[in-house]
Amino acid sequence: MAVTSTRASSKPLIEKRSIDYIPEAERHGRLLSQFTLWMGANLQITAIVTGALAVVLGGDVFWSLIGLLIGQLLGGGVMALHAAQGPKLGLPQMISSRVQFGVYGAAIPIVLVCLMYLGFTATGTVLSGQALGQLFGVSDSVGILIFASVIVLVTVLGYRVIHFIGRVASVIGVIAFVYLFARLISQTDVGALLQIRHFSWSSFLLAVSLAASWQIAFGPYVADYSRYLPSKTSSLKTFLAAGAGSVIGAQVAMILGVFAAASANGQFAGHEVAYIVGLGGAGATAALLYFSIAFGKVTISTLNSYGSFMCIATIISGFRGHLNVTRLQRLVFVLVIVGAATLIALLGQHSFLGAFKSFILFLLAFFTPWSAINLVDYYCITRERYDVPALADPNGRYGRWNVLGISVYVLGVLVQLPFISTKFFTGPLVAAMGDVDISWIIGLVVPATLYYIAARKWHSAVPDQLILPVEQDAVDAQPSRAGRIQAV
Repeated sequence: MAVTSTRASSKPLIEKRSIDYIPEAERHGRLLSQFTLWMGANLQITAIVTGALAVVLGGDVFWSLIGLLIGQLLGGGVMALHAAQGPKLGLPQMISSRVQFGVYGAAIPIVLVCLMYLGFTATGTVLSGQALGQLFGVSDSVGILIFASVIVLVTVLGYRVIHFIGRVASVIGVIAFVYLFARLISQTDVGALLQIRHFSWSSFLLAVSLAASWQIAFGPYVADYSRYLPSKTSSLKTFLAAGAGSVIGAQVAMILGVFAAASANGQFAGHEVAYIVGLGGAGATAALLYFSIAFGKVTISTLNSYGSFMCIATIISGFRGHLNVTRLQRLVFVLVIVGAATLIALLGQHSFLGAFKSFILFLLAFFTPWSAINLVDYYCITRERYDVPALADPNGRYGRWNVLGISVYVLGVLVQLPFISTKFFTGPLVAAMGDVDISWIIGLVVPATLYYIAARKWHSAVPDQLILPVEQDAVDAQPSRAGRIQAV
């Protein structure tokens, strides 16, 4: 514990690493920070809106709550398995995709991940802009610009500040949600709402999909925030800390959304922030709730912006070799990312709810196959035995393009198309399935099975052990080994 505290206190406020491997001497943090970060990231207004969609789009309260919980557990399990990779590899999540896709080929899913971050940042900025507009008595557009400025600042500061914000957001979120639940129960006959039970597969699976997609969408960047933990950190404990924080936080927020939408008599859609705050009262209480909503969005929006920065740097480094990102370059990257998200938010703020539902469901078609391939390879094929230095070498063990991984990924996306039901695209088999969207289940099971079978036969040579870069203290102690690798 003393070592961890000493390490943490010696680190600069502004993060100096970007997509580099984190040496053991710079590892710090505790598992509790994983729990608080992901709880804080989920106790926020967008999660409330996501839960509310289960009712707004036709579900009843009882079965929506059950469906959301099942989706949280399924998607949260996928998300937490990615989180457990961080301490072992010491790398951002998407760089590990080079094992399955090749050093150049990994750019394919990473580009799509960047689009995901952009969309989530934009939609979160809309809701935060509404809250800040009400808090400061300005227009929603001005509120959006204020929020975007805060996100730029926190993202540039980096890892340590993000975790600190997560801890504060989790405390504020718990207080705000306890108060809102108490007010909701005092104003609404919750028991009567729970007694209304009209089960339908389409509404039930919509609730499952909303929650599962919410959790799976964290997969491409969750290891970015566990990679500073000491390498000896238990994978199981990392899994439980990140997974529990995310599942509990999201489920609590979505439960509030379900009850709020069910008791709103049609007043929720289009006025999400104002309605939620209205549950708590007016005056100073409303101002505090608006602040808690905006602050709650700071955590997740910063995660999205920071993840975008990491992904862009990963893409560039794949084609250029090792990339040293200066603080000025980092600022430019972040300004471009947040600027683009803010522009989308300003243009689309008046048609938020419907667009968000379509966006979050359509994302599943692209990220469930990636998660399936990455997890099967890490836990079942290579069994954590990565050659980390080779991830930066197009001529090395993993090559430029991995035809096997890319082919299974493309098939994993295509096989879902007949079962997708969104405003962007509706597959030909959706009607025959009673308008039930089961594409995300297909997108997990089929690619995982295909990759497991094919990789056991055609996978490139797997190291005997996890191979990490030589750290400077090891080189100083054994000069004859300089330039070699360190096996663990």
